[in-house]
Amino acid sequence: MTELIPLKFLAIEGDGTHLLIAIIINGKKANMLVDTGASRTVFDINRISKFTSKKKFGKNQQLSTGLGTNTMQSHNTILKKVKIGKLKIENFEAILLDLKHVNESYEKIGLGTIDGVLGGEILVSFKAVIDYGKKQMKLKW
Repeated sequence: MTELIPLKFLAIEGDGTHLLIAIIINGKKANMLVDTGASRTVFDINRISKFTSKKKFGKNQQLSTGLGTNTMQSHNTILKKVKIGKLKIENFEAILLDLKHVNESYEKIGLGTIDGVLGGEILVSFKAVIDYGKKQMKLKW
């Protein structure tokens, strides 16, 4: 199956662009950055309570790098259902990071907040192709 998912372009500092995609986590809308350079999909540990009733999360042994930091503690949880368009991923192992610094930066420039970053394991697994001209991403499964 193939699906075209609309992308929203966010203007960053005049000539930069970030890509935003709307997904559904456990029946609730989430705003995610699309990051082709991110190895994994991550969610903001400060915002994950919107999507799950869990209050405690497992700690990962490895520290995470990237997202403007050297290293940070990451956690994990299982999200029952993640939907990207018609694509349904059940029991998705989610990595949780503190994305407070990203959201503070976005709010300062009037872009609102994000719930996470859609990363490489999903983009590769579902053969993502980004069409910048049409502002859409094709997924295939």
